[in-house]
Amino acid sequence: MNSFCNSCFLFFITISLSKFSLFSSNTVEISEAKEQSQNGGNPQECEVYNKELTYSSQLKRQRRIPIGKKPYQRKHCSKTFSQTGDLHRHECKQCRKTFSCSSKLQTHERTHSGEKPYECKQCCKTFSRCSYLRIHERTHSGEKPYECKQCRKTFSQSSHLQTHERTHSGEKPYECKQCGKTFSQSNSLLRHERTHSGEKPYECKQCRKTFSNNSALRNHERTHRGEKPYECKQCCKTFSQSSHLRTHERTHSGEKPYECQQCRKTFSASCSLRKHERKHSGEKPYECKQCRKTLSSSNSLWRHERIHSGEKPYESKQCRKTFSCSSNLRTHERTHSGEKPYECKQSSKTFRQSCHLLTHDRIHSGENILEWKQCSKAFGDSSTHQVLKRTHSGEQAYEYR
Repeated sequence: MNSFCNSCFLFFITISLSKFSLFSSNTVEISEAKEQSQNGGNPQECEVYNKELTYSSQLKRQRRIPIGKKPYQRKHCSKTFSQTGDLHRHECKQCRKTFSCSSKLQTHERTHSGEKPYECKQCCKTFSRCSYLRIHERTHSGEKPYECKQCRKTFSQSSHLQTHERTHSGEKPYECKQCGKTFSQSNSLLRHERTHSGEKPYECKQCRKTFSNNSALRNHERTHRGEKPYECKQCCKTFSQSSHLRTHERTHSGEKPYECQQCRKTFSASCSLRKHERKHSGEKPYECKQCRKTLSSSNSLWRHERIHSGEKPYESKQCRKTFSCSSNLRTHERTHSGEKPYECKQSSKTFRQSCHLLTHDRIHSGENILEWKQCSKAFGDSSTHQVLKRTHSGEQAYEYR
């Protein structure tokens, strides 16, 4: 049975006529009903409320709405509303965003003010939310309450568990619109998109170096302060990044969870797997803006750019010698400490650099990978190969005076 509204001239097919009543020309109570307009069901604009109505479920809650009046007023301010539900909405004065409770508004306002009232008692780091502080405190306590059901690996945050689970399922729901590459995390997609745009919005205040993501900036700032807050419990070695600590811990456990699907080689770090996969694909997505040389990793690009700039930010504390990359500094520091962390399993001989161990291993395996074309003699290391090359060319490498 059709019912006709005298105020806005719309027809309604009522589900229950007992729930539908017209009070007066100034007050209308609308119940749960599906409305049907005179022109065949198209939405009509109500002249009373100045809004389109297709289904009365939009106005399910039975209430009296005095036309042109806002009878509900907040106690703490003079603002009035036409509906009781709006009394409980709290609005940010800066961006006009509304919230259902005052506590959510207060938390939001800290994004404008920069206030961080929650402080870690161990390291004095501050946070804008209590939940962020609790997550941070787990880095000190080592608590990891979230466990993967497939491999029993534990995590300090539920979001980290969700991301990890995609390594098992292979799910990569985030796709780059430019190159079609897919990612398991939304922030990984954002960082990748900046490789196309070249955007680096995060700047170091000390050296003005720019970065494409905030985490890279924070990690870089620790190189200025010398801060290394992450410590290995087995060997007490410290790291500036938690990801570096996790990768290092796998040197003790021998864990290599990342596998190349083409050659089945395994790696202890996901970045090592990505670099390796580019050897198969030949992909070199990072380009030097000065010489247009392309490289397979962002780290390789940074090291290469220092050739142009001459920058050597890593300094030996003992002899003040500077280096363009941290790995060269670490290798150099072993000349002072005498440390030789790479050991041959067959002869127990130790070496300062992994490449020296690889060269030594060829003595045991008999592998000769470098061959001189003039005499077909083969060598296990490039330095011996260079010496023979000079004997054939007549080149004198060192001049004595």
